Amino acid sequence: MNAFETEDLRVRFGHREVVSGVSLAIPEGRTLGLVGESGSGKSTVANAAVGLVPVHSGDIRVHGASSVGRSRQARDARRRIQMVFQDPFSALDPQMPVGASIAEGLKATGRRFTRADQRARVAELLEQVELDPARATELPKAFSGGQRQRITIARALASEPEILIADEVTSALDVSVQSTVLNLLRDLRLQLQLTMLFISHNLAVVRYISDDIAVMRNGRLVEFGETETLLQDPAEEYTRELLAAVPVLGRGLELDDA
Repeated sequence: MNAFETEDLRVRFGHREVVSGVSLAIPEGRTLGLVGESGSGKSTVANAAVGLVPVHSGDIRVHGASSVGRSRQARDARRRIQMVFQDPFSALDPQMPVGASIAEGLKATGRRFTRADQRARVAELLEQVELDPARATELPKAFSGGQRQRITIARALASEPEILIADEVTSALDVSVQSTVLNLLRDLRLQLQLTMLFISHNLAVVRYISDDIAVMRNGRLVEFGETETLLQDPAEEYTRELLAAVPVLGRGLELDDA
């Protein structure tokens, strides 16, 4: 059974259909890179998965359980998905200590924590994302962009998700710290046996972290395959254009015509 699936997913904003019949499947423990230019619909798929935008038709399933709708089953399925957003500067409450922000995520587990247990779990999560637990009482302004993104990852992990959605999580960061966040996500996936949907417009980043790649254009899925197979021999001209846009030593990535 796949850990995460969308089946003929359609999302509309008014009369405009922004996601058109997208079907994806991510086996347990694998990372699917979802790529496409701005406006392709990839972030809308993510927002639909966590209930931030309504699904017009189709289905989203977590280990076979539908997460669409208002039923108790759907709510429980959505709790098993957490998303890390693009901008770590707006994702955290500037007036709330980072430890308290992370502790908010513990509520989604459905368990009660004593104050001591809560502090211990927050400290554990900060260590997991390679930050000093002693800084739990500090405000977000005391941290760099890369550190803030690691804090948002810790907050997402606090709810003990089975599916982690990372939506353009490195695009707001300096190039010098992007690799730190990517390496952390790779390590966490292995340590926690997470299944991941990794969304980006940058194929170089997706290539580094993903087992499989799905390409979206104008709300539709246009290509899917294992990462190296797809990138070495893309079937769609659009995918080739995305590859050509990846900077390699100051030029585009050249593809053989064969």
